[in-house]
Order: sequence, then C-alpha cells, then structure tokens
Amino acid sequence: MDFLQLVTTSRSYRRFYENEPISRETLRQLVNYARLAPSGSNRQALKYYVACDKELNDKIFPTLLWAMYLKDWPGPEAGERPAAYIVIVQDENYKMAAGIDHGIAVQTIMLGAAQMGLGGCMFANIYKDKLREALGIPETQEILLAIALGKPKETVVIDEIGPDGDIKYWRDENQVHHVPKRKLDDIILN
Repeated sequence: MDFLQLVTTSRSYRRFYENEPISRETLRQLVNYARLAPSGSNRQALKYYVACDKELNDKIFPTLLWAMYLKDWPGPEAGERPAAYIVIVQDENYKMAAGIDHGIAVQTIMLGAAQMGLGGCMFANIYKDKLREALGIPETQEILLAIALGKPKETVVIDEIGPDGDIKYWRDENQVHHVPKRKLDDIILN
C-alpha cells in the first residue's frame, strides 16, 4: 500500500467485526509505533492503557461519545463494537512541551492500524471520570484521547465538500459513511 492509499484508508471507522480479535501484542506494536514517533523536546510524556478482552472493552465502550453529527445513532450495536482500545494519558510527572504529542501519537497509531488492515476511531469526547474509574486510572494521569480499534465493518468514502460548505459526515441509505473534505486548492493559500 502506498502512502496515499494508507492515508485515505485510515478513516474514522465506527462499526467493526467485534468477534475478530486483536491481540495484546498487536496493541503493543501500535503503541511502539507511537513511542518511536517525534515528541516535543523529546519529553516522551505519554503513557498508554491497552484493552483487548471483552470484560475490559465492555467497561470502556459506554464512556465514549460516538459520532456527534449522527444525532440518532448512539454508537455501534453489540457485535459491531471495537475489539480493542488504546487510551492515551499524560502523567503529571511528565509534561508535553507543545501539547501536540497525543495528536502525533494517535495519528501514528491509526496509520499503523490501517497498514495492518484494521480501522479505528479516535475520541476526545469521553466521560473521563467514568473511564478513569473503569480502568483504575490514578488522578495523577490525565486522560487525553481514546482509540477504538477493530476490523472495519463499514465503508467510509471521502467526498468533496459541496457548494453549501457543509463539513458534517453522514450515512446514506446503504449505511456507507461519507466524509466531506475541502479541495486541495481551497486550503493552499499561495
């Protein structure tokens, strides 16, 4: 897969083949990719919680807010839920230099997952107190992002933003997920 294919394949998937397991070793590999990615001032301020067993996954799932633009959709049904999760935290003893390391880490993990034939969805909208309790995360660790992972069970396509300028993703009658993107010429200023 060339890099353009990798980037266009790395979409936000929200429905998965829940019965297709992801091993702890696969999650460790994905975290290793993030560990090796650039870090502001090389602070390496991030730590990770990984989950790939049903009991822990069932605790994490209700702490995430799914697809804010799809108002009538509460999230994937049983059987279509993620097979694994990675939660990114920052320990109070380690501070990010520029506050962007978790963005670099999550994108690196998502690209790695796409290369492995997996899909994911990153979450910043999290019931953090509930997630903290579910995972036993100490108060000294700030929850930054969560990533849901699995083998995608849906098709996600990139569309050009229409004349109305609407950026909201949507699903058609066949449950194909559409993601509008701006034209390249519209975002390059010179």
